[in-house]
Parts: sequence; structure tokens; C-alpha cells
Amino acid sequence: MESKTTIHAEDGKQELVITRVFDLPLNLLFKAYVEPEIVEQWMGTKVLKLENKKHGSWQFETTDPMGNKHGFNGVIHEFSPNQKITRTFEMENTTFPVQLEFLQFDSLTDHSSQLTMHIVYKSVTDRDRMLQLPFAQGINMAHNRLQQIANKLK
Repeated sequence: MESKTTIHAEDGKQELVITRVFDLPLNLLFKAYVEPEIVEQWMGTKVLKLENKKHGSWQFETTDPMGNKHGFNGVIHEFSPNQKITRTFEMENTTFPVQLEFLQFDSLTDHSSQLTMHIVYKSVTDRDRMLQLPFAQGINMAHNRLQQIANKLK
């Protein structure tokens, strides 16, 4: 299956730029990132906390096929509805350090919008380690589910 989510990783840099165009109006794309019930569906995770505001925090938990729980959390530094979210992202109990994420939401037409995620890692090595995981496949699959679930909300 073709990957509609693109990941740009420039050699020697500690960042990624992830871009995806959705066949969704801007407000629906943004809603899919901030409504806990929708986030749980497309991310396949449990939302323990999601405070969508400056200085808010978030906490998600997922269970792998072996029944092990994995936690993810962060702090929201900037929250502008239908425009942007700046947040930290931490995978608990791993050797990956906290990363900084800038999510930008842009309207393209009345029926399409684009998400651009600029992710900054502590080091080039950390970024490259992330790319060795099935990261690209996972984010594309999650974005495909987001599109499918949000289509039902139109």
C-alpha cells in the first residue's frame, strides 16, 4: 500500500518533518487530535489524560499483543485551535529521551487539510534510532485510520 504520510529526514540533522494531506476539513482533522474518544480510535491507545491548553499535559497507554502496558506522556506548550500544537513526547521506560513536536494544521480547501509535524530529537543518533523502528509504517497506518474514522464524522 502506498504511504500517504511522508517523512523527510535530512542526513546529519536531529529532526524529522512528517507531512500528510487529509481529505478532511481543517476543523475535523484538528478534532481528531484533541478529542480523547477519537484519539483512542485512530491511535489504538487509551487516553488517560489530555489537557488541550497551554501548560496542559497528556498521558496515553497502550497494551502490546503480549499484554504489556506502555506509557507515553508529555506537556503541551502551545495550543492554538485549528492551527497548532507544540508539545513534548516521552516514551516511558525506554532509552529514548524526550522529543519536541511542533504540529501545524493548515486548510488547503473546504474539504482537505494538511498536517505538518516537525519533531526535534536530542541527538542525530536518537533520531536515527527512531527511524530504525517500524516508525514510518506505524505513523502511516495511524494516519490512514484517522482518515477512515474522521470520514464517519463528516
